[in-house]
Amino acid sequence: MKDFRELLDSDRVYVFDGAVGTQLYTKGVYINRSYDELNLTAPDLVREVHEEYVRAGADIIETNSFGATRHKLQPYGLESKVREINVAAARIARSAANGNAFVAGSIGPLGLRIEPYGPTSFDEAKEIYKEQAEGLLEGGVDLFILETFSELSVIEQAIKAIRELTDLPIIAQMTIQADLKTTFGTAPESFTSDLDKLDVEVIGLNCGMGPTHVLHALENMRGVTSKPLSAQPNAGLPRDVQGRQFYMGSPEYMAEFSRRFVQAGAKFVGGCCGTTPTHIKLIAESIRSVSPRVSVSTVRSEPAKVAELKPVDVSVVPAEERSAWGRKIARGEFVTSVEVLPPKGCDAQKTLDSIRLLKEAGVDGVNIPDGPRAQTRMSAQATAVLVEREVGIEAVLHYCCRDRNLLGMMSDLLGAAALGLHNLLIITGDPPKMGPYPDATAVFDIDSIGLTNMVNKLNHGLDLGNNPIGRPTAFSIGVGVNPGAVNLEEEIRRFEWKVEAGAEYAITQPVFDTEQLRSFLRKIEHVKIPIVAGIWPLVSYRNAEFMHNEVPGVNVTPEILERMRVASEKDKEFAREEGIAIARESLLEVRDVIAGVQVSAPFGNVSYALQVFEVLDQFSNSDKIDIAAVQ
Repeated sequence: MKDFRELLDSDRVYVFDGAVGTQLYTKGVYINRSYDELNLTAPDLVREVHEEYVRAGADIIETNSFGATRHKLQPYGLESKVREINVAAARIARSAANGNAFVAGSIGPLGLRIEPYGPTSFDEAKEIYKEQAEGLLEGGVDLFILETFSELSVIEQAIKAIRELTDLPIIAQMTIQADLKTTFGTAPESFTSDLDKLDVEVIGLNCGMGPTHVLHALENMRGVTSKPLSAQPNAGLPRDVQGRQFYMGSPEYMAEFSRRFVQAGAKFVGGCCGTTPTHIKLIAESIRSVSPRVSVSTVRSEPAKVAELKPVDVSVVPAEERSAWGRKIARGEFVTSVEVLPPKGCDAQKTLDSIRLLKEAGVDGVNIPDGPRAQTRMSAQATAVLVEREVGIEAVLHYCCRDRNLLGMMSDLLGAAALGLHNLLIITGDPPKMGPYPDATAVFDIDSIGLTNMVNKLNHGLDLGNNPIGRPTAFSIGVGVNPGAVNLEEEIRRFEWKVEAGAEYAITQPVFDTEQLRSFLRKIEHVKIPIVAGIWPLVSYRNAEFMHNEVPGVNVTPEILERMRVASEKDKEFAREEGIAIARESLLEVRDVIAGVQVSAPFGNVSYALQVFEVLDQFSNSDKIDIAAVQ
């Protein structure tokens, strides 16, 4: 075989194979199996698929290793066989090619969220890919093909991993949706321009959509790179036929579009999901009828379309101008807030009436939790809008990652900005199994670190795909932090990442162990953002037991448990007074090391919270709260 790089300089168009997974499925391998493991358990079956594509006319075949990374093999108990599986994948493909086709080492997405939208670091992602690439190299691949990627940050780590091992050619392929953008909203012109700057030989598209969408995107990509392009679409869009998914794009249809791909500038053409050897046979015949390919326009030195994707003259709103809440925090002034749950039904009047008392008392803000403990209530965003419009006190909107995918979160946040909400507390959210609906599904596309990055981008006028949104949002970005975390080292590491992502203040879990909080604050002195302490007025010994044993990260000291036990044995009123006294003491003990306090209102009774505030200077003397008026 020639060196694959010689193909890059020739005038010919070359054909890739089709869907290996589709063929394995038609041969009786069900989707609950690891298709990558078949390299070890059914090598002859895998070789048979490769040989079918070579006979159909494929110039390049891909190894059966799309998901052969440690993370994706782990659910099958195969994480210790990464090297073995990838070596076998390359050797089987090499045997099937028999000198008649090049062998491309196939590498797919991680299936993990990496920074800045997940806990996996860039270096960790690179090492995962490096482990796979080492196996493919040992097996004897001629080149690498990175395919079906949606995130530039992920494909970049795969490229870096390969480049630390070899200078073999790399084909880098992204995938798009019906709107011609990635799932992160990145346009083809944008990711092509970015990939053009990286050490890859070919840039392309695969999977995601059928030929029509890929052709449109390919035409846009041609203008922003001089590197060769590749196109491997699905065989149309899948259709459900009696419970099974079928790709309806005929071989003739795919062959017709392959010629159009060439006319749009593609040098490598093949297929993805649903594409069979029959498709590839007709594509190969069609391609050779128009090869050498017609010349196409060359890259513009200053691609206008890419320039349009960058925000121009975006004026980021300073922290002090985003809200009164944000202004006090930015200036180092002590802030006060009360956490009030959204109403259980659609009538918010009782909740709003209680919050009016907070405004009258001079509290700075009201915190609205987002589905706390995975329970169903009125949406926190709707409640926050009602609070600000009808009561006139600022809301601090809790926003969690559990219930919405990326697009839903982006829509919510843009809507919140348009409705005038400016204060956020970003949290990952409790799993549904903690609530009364354990069969409900969770999304968790990203965690609180990733969401913080997203909001920070919006504040700079960019969406997830780095596309300009016009006027930037003006959110004051808060995050949660847990001084009582079991794995404190991990909690501090994640907190550092949240601050790096753009967090401007943090609110703790309810604090009962004040020395624990002080110790935690000493450990994060290097992270210079204000910390607001969560304070919870206990109402009974049972309440104290629940907080200690069933609320993750909350530690009620033995002394407080005993005080609440003794008080509860007397009567409910005495227990309530004792709980408020403990909350007051806790607040005074940490007042000198915190930037503010969030007091919870147990069972929605704001009078408990207001009584805690009496120990603060701004709520004493002439401004003393009239407790009788709120009971």
